Amino acid sequence: MDVNNQTVISLGAGELDSLELKLANRTACVGVVGLGYVGLPLALLFTDAGFRVTGFEIDAQKVEKLSRGESYIYRIPSTEIQLARMKQFSATVDYSVISSMNAVIICVPTPVNEQREPDLSYIINTAEAITPHLRAGQLIVLESTTYPGTTEEVLVPIVEKNPLGLRAHRDGNGVERDSVYVAFSPEREDPGNNTVARRDIPKVVGGLSKGASELAATLYQGIFRRIVPVSTPAVAEMTKLLENIYRCVNIALVNELKLLCMRMGIDIWEVIDAAST
Repeated sequence: MDVNNQTVISLGAGELDSLELKLANRTACVGVVGLGYVGLPLALLFTDAGFRVTGFEIDAQKVEKLSRGESYIYRIPSTEIQLARMKQFSATVDYSVISSMNAVIICVPTPVNEQREPDLSYIINTAEAITPHLRAGQLIVLESTTYPGTTEEVLVPIVEKNPLGLRAHRDGNGVERDSVYVAFSPEREDPGNNTVARRDIPKVVGGLSKGASELAATLYQGIFRRIVPVSTPAVAEMTKLLENIYRCVNIALVNELKLLCMRMGIDIWEVIDAAST
């Protein structure tokens, strides 16, 4: 598959080939778990591209608002929700519907706790909620910002506790009938940035196996213009951390320079404008 030129090559295996075909021709059913500032825009992108999308939320009030065609995110007008509903987008609190999805994308928050350690409870609770309803041949993608190793060390062990005995597909195992495909693809939402369309933001994907990476790339190339495949979920997880850390350091630097400029009677904005040349 040449993911940048949008060319899909069959992986040559029955069930995997069938799922890839559904993803490529946009007949796949896509489930988005977590309809916040990341999940809802993603669900709308997939809906606009022609996929049949179901959003999963634990907040019944959000589901009720979406069912009425109302938005609860300031940068998403209600007209977008209404248009999406006309294109078969729906939302539910019923996680048993997961069984009818071809791909499941997890977009839940990962805040820090009082000790400033990552709070993975949302990921863990979501994994435990979807696991009883998984079936062979599904693609599961985690998008939540988290530390390298979360996909393989936290998500996969929970998924593999499913009642059907399904295993996360790994290279060297072949294409098995009792497999699910797991990948990590970091969200790159940039709230307030109206200069770059969401579709133009390159999408990083890293699968637990080559097959999982291929499937994730095929899924996302339906809505993003460029796919950036990496070798493992951990590489994709670290990529997101580097982006966030780099941005945080730069923001902190400018804030410190602003304080210095204020004490020296210098206009920080004039400095920034001049430096940006």
